[in-house]
Amino acid sequence: MKIISVVGARPNFMKIAPIHRAIKKYNSRFSIVHSPLTHLICHTGQHYDEKMSKVFFEDLELPKPDFYLGVGSGSHAEQTAKVMIEFEKVLLQEKPDYVLVVGDVNSTIACSLTAKKLHIKVIHVEAGLRSFDMDMPEEVNRVLTDRISDLLFVTEQSGIDNLKHEGVDDDKINFVGNVMIDSVKYYLPKTESTKILEEYKLEKKNYVLVTLHRPSNVDDETQLKKLFKLLNRIAEERKVIFPIHPRTRKNLEKFNLLGTINSNIILTEPIGYIDFLTLTKNAELILTDSGGIQEESTYLGVQCITLRTSTERPVTVDVGTNQLLGNDLELAEKTALDVLDGKIKLGKIPELWDGNAAARIVKRIKG
Repeated sequence: MKIISVVGARPNFMKIAPIHRAIKKYNSRFSIVHSPLTHLICHTGQHYDEKMSKVFFEDLELPKPDFYLGVGSGSHAEQTAKVMIEFEKVLLQEKPDYVLVVGDVNSTIACSLTAKKLHIKVIHVEAGLRSFDMDMPEEVNRVLTDRISDLLFVTEQSGIDNLKHEGVDDDKINFVGNVMIDSVKYYLPKTESTKILEEYKLEKKNYVLVTLHRPSNVDDETQLKKLFKLLNRIAEERKVIFPIHPRTRKNLEKFNLLGTINSNIILTEPIGYIDFLTLTKNAELILTDSGGIQEESTYLGVQCITLRTSTERPVTVDVGTNQLLGNDLELAEKTALDVLDGKIKLGKIPELWDGNAAARIVKRIKG
């Protein structure tokens, strides 16, 4: 059996890495009795930074991709079309049994569509998540990918509920846990040997970590000014470290905001996975609009404030340490200062977030 797994953006690496390890483990144990799984990795290059990609592949112990499409940036239509054209060539050459996609980036829907039109089965890992906000490109990608996939692997109960509500057959739905947490658990020991805290003169549990990149937060000048007013206020109480997305930096420059930032706010370039995991684990508080960080902070028991009006990961709010505060930045300021004053939200680790999701996925694929 041959599987081609797709990585398009950096979060995909953390989801494919444990699946790759689980397949290797399966082959070492069972290939004498059963036919081995051939696992190939296709990097679409949707988000490509040579330095960061190298760091991620080294950090995650992933092999060099078998295919690199070099798609690059562009509009949603351009990017999706380029991926489809190049990925079709790979599929015609390799003729895999399955194409495995993760998450919700443009490469996810592009590769799923291409495979389906060639009558190749599609596996979607992290299926069923819904923000119910169709203005988000990621939501469109999630809904469409789930609709055409043959096997759906779900991280939380809401995913099962959403898929059933949409009329998906029960035999396609598999609750396996969260491969992102597989990576967190597997790589946590490596965080003990990084020097990232020393590099930025940060004390454990005495700083705030920030990641903001969504257009709704960083593309509008008024909103971006409000966000940095919030961060400047927090910076009066704690050091703030902000690995800044290129989109966010571009807009800070465009709106002439760099000179207004508190000196206690450390803006850095994007950071590799192990170093970022170290920052996440040791933060007192995280402010984010990312999906994966909501999950990681919940697993690690770190306080998280999500500056979005909706989340496709409700278990992080219902069970975990995440607080969804929308665009109310006055409430976000009050909540953040309350957390820094010791008024924290208690949480627990969601069901099946135990580091074994990838093993369950491989077992189900092999049937």
